[in-house]
Amino acid sequence: MTEADKPVMLELEHVFLNYHSGKASFDHGVHHVLDDVSLKLYEGETLGIIGRNGVGKTTMLRLMVGIIAPTSGSVWQRPGKTSSLLTIGLGFRPDLSGRDNAVLAAMLQGSTRKQAQSFLEAIKEFAELGDSFEEPVKTYSSGMRARLGFTTALLTHVDILLIDEVLSVGDAQFKAKAQQAMKERISGDQTVVFVSHSEGQVKALCDRAIWIESGRIRSEGDTGGVLQQYRAFSSGGKVSPGGNDTRRGERALTDRRLDKLQKKFDLDDAQVTQMKKIRDEGGSREETLGVLDDAQKQQLQEARQRRKARRNRMKNQRKDFVA
Repeated sequence: MTEADKPVMLELEHVFLNYHSGKASFDHGVHHVLDDVSLKLYEGETLGIIGRNGVGKTTMLRLMVGIIAPTSGSVWQRPGKTSSLLTIGLGFRPDLSGRDNAVLAAMLQGSTRKQAQSFLEAIKEFAELGDSFEEPVKTYSSGMRARLGFTTALLTHVDILLIDEVLSVGDAQFKAKAQQAMKERISGDQTVVFVSHSEGQVKALCDRAIWIESGRIRSEGDTGGVLQQYRAFSSGGKVSPGGNDTRRGERALTDRRLDKLQKKFDLDDAQVTQMKKIRDEGGSREETLGVLDDAQKQQLQEARQRRKARRNRMKNQRKDFVA
């Protein structure tokens, strides 16, 4: 199965989330946290979500993992698949030791007690806590708590990994270590939703991106294009109503994606180098893929057609399942 044929792992359809508030600034006392949000997450991809504080990014992750339910709309996860929210300090109790909190946090993220206990020495070593691992968490500095939380969450093994702002933990040395570990974790077939304020991290790690503003998706598609629009908005610019022009479900041409294309379509090194240059200079997806020869373009078109046919079959299967 090619990457273009990967199935949908998780889908939000017309999701609304509201709650009542006494603040007059809200719509008749109703705060619209998410407003008609629809998206699909495909197997093996890393989907980035970016936006300002308070626009609904973390709320969206909590909906995806089932911590909260939408006011209306649906959240669908492929049957038989598991998901987990990787966030700092999940389940921490200040009166318990780092060791006991690591077990508790791992179990809250889906591990059995036996699995959680098998991770303990690796957690202690990676988090660089030493003897403090046996001391109550209330004695920890904020950096120590962050290292323990990140390391415990990193070791959870699930089909869909939802990551909420965890690569900003600890000092500069640990941040570099954490980012490298996360890159290794999300490479290959791991399916990931990655929330971050860091444009650099989103660009480096994500195949596609979504920009959310005021509870709505403002742009979705190629990571570079979405980040460019978000940057323009943040600096006072305007965003075109149509948003990013990447086709729905297409992957950004990250280095990892180009490496896979090179192997699949037998591209030579010169082609890949030229494609990266066009991409890095802001060229569109079609301009970047224009480097392919006619035979390679035909192969790519056939892959797109197979993807479309597979999605239609899956859509029909889902209708039959619901019926």
